Amino acid sequence: MAVTDAQNPLLGETTCGTLLQKLQEIWDEVGESDEERDKMLIQIEQECLDVYKKKVEQAVKSRAQLLEALSDARTELACLLSALGEKCFAEFPEKASGTIKEQLEAIAPVLEQLWEQKTERVKEFSDVQTQIQKICGEIAGNLNINDIPAVDDADLSLQKLNEYHAQLQELQKEKSDRLHKVLEFVSSVHDLCAVLGMDFFSSVTDVHPSLNDLTGMQSISNDTLARLAKTVLALKEEKKQRLHKLQELANQLMDLWNLMDAPMEERKLFDHVTCNMLASVDEVTVPRALALDLIEQAEAEVERLDQLKTSRMKEIAFKKQAELEEIYVHVHVEIAPDVARDKIMAVIDSGNVEPAELLADMDNQISRAKEEAISRKEILDKVEKWMLACEEESWLEDYNRDENRYSASRGAHLNLKRAERARILVNKIPALVDTLVAKTRAWEEDRGIQFAYDGVPLLAMLDEYAMLRQEREEEKQRMRDQKKFHEQQSTEQEPIFGSRSSPARQVGTKKAAGSRANGGANGTPSRRLSLNAHQNGSRSTTKDGRRDSRLSAPVNCVSMSKDDATSHVSGADTVPASP
Repeated sequence: MAVTDAQNPLLGETTCGTLLQKLQEIWDEVGESDEERDKMLIQIEQECLDVYKKKVEQAVKSRAQLLEALSDARTELACLLSALGEKCFAEFPEKASGTIKEQLEAIAPVLEQLWEQKTERVKEFSDVQTQIQKICGEIAGNLNINDIPAVDDADLSLQKLNEYHAQLQELQKEKSDRLHKVLEFVSSVHDLCAVLGMDFFSSVTDVHPSLNDLTGMQSISNDTLARLAKTVLALKEEKKQRLHKLQELANQLMDLWNLMDAPMEERKLFDHVTCNMLASVDEVTVPRALALDLIEQAEAEVERLDQLKTSRMKEIAFKKQAELEEIYVHVHVEIAPDVARDKIMAVIDSGNVEPAELLADMDNQISRAKEEAISRKEILDKVEKWMLACEEESWLEDYNRDENRYSASRGAHLNLKRAERARILVNKIPALVDTLVAKTRAWEEDRGIQFAYDGVPLLAMLDEYAMLRQEREEEKQRMRDQKKFHEQQSTEQEPIFGSRSSPARQVGTKKAAGSRANGGANGTPSRRLSLNAHQNGSRSTTKDGRRDSRLSAPVNCVSMSKDDATSHVSGADTVPASP
């Protein structure tokens, strides 16, 4: 059957009217009754209403969804603005003009921008909170914190972010301060370990393993700082104790060296020990200056020297005794050296006295001997001058008795000059003796003891010298009187017997020669002033080549016999007087 244009709804515009018209035609052709037609039209109308109603419902639902989306968008916008603390989007009112879709289209880019900003802000919050959590963990002593901190989406404002940044800065400053303290403690531990000769890495590893790696992360916790401080205090105390021990050993070494008079070469071997004798704890900074092996080495040396001390004590003590004896010999103080040496031997062998005390006592004796030598020096110098003057006086008298002193022999002119000097010196003897007596008495009064010269009281020697000198002067006066008497007799006998040589003169010449042959230079014993049995000669020479300055009797301090006086007078008649 052919299909017309009216039958084909796809051809041309199809409307409800054309469809209804087409339906009428079909009904007419079929012969439907009006009742059926009305019934079908009512049915068609109801179906159309249902379709419209459905479409309206869908439209209402769609509008409701759009309104809900708009409300959600506005709510989300408000939340984002509140969380971010932004006020730049406050121009969006609660009920804006325009359709719902227009409003949605207007708010969508704003939401997208705020979401991007929120994402960035959350990342910033996460970063700063992570750093804060990490530093707090380091301060708490937990270096292995891997948990990501939760970010509070409700408050992502810049003010809150700035608060976190401020907290982070404070924590970073505290971390820097703590790290600085850790480095200071570690440096102190390093210096102390170097001085003490200890293993630095072992010491800091015992505190915390992270301190062994100076380039990595180091613990800055309260516990680490406390343990570091405790370690430093312990090392300082150890340093103090070792320094005290080393200084005690150094003092012992110095005492033993001084006691045994050790050579400098031996002492220089322990300069590293003695150089810190007076150093404070802070002044000792040389590496291994207080190492245990050095202290043990010093202890071993002290023990070795202590064992040698007894064997060398006698040698040292005798050396000091020899020094003491030499001082006393030089100042003519008589001592008993054998008794002193026996006493030293007995003291050392008994062990009742410490060697150091014995040597200190001997040093005190040497000091006192030196002080006494200084106090005796002026008097001894004058004694020396007195003795020299006496020797010159003796020589002068021998010279005056020499009949050939004016001959043209070799060296005669030198003897003449010496005689002139001797006369000047002899004239000073009385004043010299008086001064010597005065100074000796003052010395004795000041010290309350006698001034002895080789065991003989000097004042007694001077008194005897003065007495003998007086006797000598009296003897000389008797000689002069006797000479005068002989001259008078010779003058009275010349007219009777004639002029002839005096027999007394010849006899005197023979006696003078005999007296010179018999002993003293002026006819007297030279030991008249020797009050000690061992002093029976003039000065001798000591074993070291020096002249012994012990006082022997001045050879001119003697009395003269009558025969010697006669020979002297006779000799004076046969030779001219010396100029």
